[in-house]
Amino acid sequence: MIAIIDYKAGNSRSVERALDKLGFPSRITNSRDEILGAERVIFPGVGAAGAAMENLRRSGADRVLREAYESGMPFLGICVGAQVILDESEEDGARCLGLIQGRVKRFPHPLVDEKGDRLKVPHIGWNGLRIRRSHPVLEGIRARDEFYFDHSYYTVPEKAEGVLGTTDYGIDFPSVIGQRNLVATQFHPEKSGAPGLRILENFSRWETR
Repeated sequence: MIAIIDYKAGNSRSVERALDKLGFPSRITNSRDEILGAERVIFPGVGAAGAAMENLRRSGADRVLREAYESGMPFLGICVGAQVILDESEEDGARCLGLIQGRVKRFPHPLVDEKGDRLKVPHIGWNGLRIRRSHPVLEGIRARDEFYFDHSYYTVPEKAEGVLGTTDYGIDFPSVIGQRNLVATQFHPEKSGAPGLRILENFSRWETR
């Protein structure tokens, strides 16, 4: 069973439906026993880092997520769920989980493309992924594949080897990061059609222990 973290926000149902389509059983939960008894864990997210961390601390899920990570369980973060695994975020000045060293930064203002045209923030829409380091969760992803983004902030791991993939939107920002048994995407694989489902399927088969 895959535990999908319930922290009273996020897009948990969309992730659950995507896993159902792929044939992987899952449960939306904030139960410590269910999370630590699962085969793997997904932390999806929408909204703001500060509110996400407040909800995690209120429920005690912050401690459970640290336990899950330290146990070696395969761990996937999505969007805000990718951001709060770092040390801190410029959004709300939030102190985060600190599973990966680094911080979350806001897109610069103004943000312009290679022609000098202004780009909108939040960054909403479909963009490609440039794989920087091979990883089992990215197996089968092609250069022409595109993924759905909706964010104003992006992750900056302290160590360069933590960047698995980048995306160009005015700047070349990390859009897939990872360390040990943890991988996280700034985009929403559950909303990204066949390439996104491929990432979820890869994760659901990834063995880290």
